[in-house]
Amino acid sequence: MSRLAGDDAEPMLGPDGPLVETVIVPGARDLGGFEVRRALPSKERQMVGPFVFFDHMGPAVFDAGRGLDVRPHPHIGLATVTYLLDGEIMHRDSLGTVQAIQPGAVNWMTAGRGIVHSERTAAELRPVEKRLYGIQTWVALPQAHEETAPDFVHVGRDALPEVSGEGKHVRVIAGEMFGVRSPVKTFSDMFYADAALEEGASLPVGAEHIERAAYVLEGSVQVGPETYGAGRLLVLRPGDPITLRAQTAARVLVLGGEPMDGPRHVWWNLVSSRRERIEQAKADWRAGRFDRVAGDAEFIPLPE
Repeated sequence: MSRLAGDDAEPMLGPDGPLVETVIVPGARDLGGFEVRRALPSKERQMVGPFVFFDHMGPAVFDAGRGLDVRPHPHIGLATVTYLLDGEIMHRDSLGTVQAIQPGAVNWMTAGRGIVHSERTAAELRPVEKRLYGIQTWVALPQAHEETAPDFVHVGRDALPEVSGEGKHVRVIAGEMFGVRSPVKTFSDMFYADAALEEGASLPVGAEHIERAAYVLEGSVQVGPETYGAGRLLVLRPGDPITLRAQTAARVLVLGGEPMDGPRHVWWNLVSSRRERIEQAKADWRAGRFDRVAGDAEFIPLPE
């Protein structure tokens, strides 16, 4: 029986060296009965391609009368990508968008020069028990697009391409994989996909992109001689195709892209290639210069 990797810093070796460069085991945080595990940024790695933030939310169960309440807060210099596995979140933003997201769909919110949004459980769902389980990532924008106009796009589950066969079912969330491309518009060369694998099935990850990672959401997978359990972000060795094999039935998110055009500063919900830009955004939020979310008078104060 293989031991679970990621409990120490020593990667196992393939024929040409480590197949997995870094294993990130995110710590869990309880946000009032709602568990979140943050894999990026971490002390081991800030970004994988343009992905500068990776949160595994839940699974959680909210009792009747309770729900998710993320009050309005600002973003700059990034796109938030929300992808649910169970439950529903109501998104509202300063553009006037009101959009519920359900499992298998994508909410892609481009912050650019600045946007404000809230994420809550809809009022009509609060009287009953409800589940919430999903992934939220932030995609850093290239320097040329950091100050682009804010935007929001919802892409329904049926619009995302899927590939099935040989024990795997893959939904392409963004970018291209297995010859199919998501309709989600991106600002850089990247890929992001959700793969459900039967026991023994293989998931090849091509070498087209320099930076690649796989997050084991459920079950366990083998990479080379080593087995990795759920709740681990595996940063893969660049330059070679690498295959993940499901040791048990598994669900894996694969993501990556080309390296960003320089490091990013991340403070609270703000991302930028320039530290002074973050300071300006902090001052703007403190002074009330961001647009507000219509119908949602609450807000999260600037952390001090």
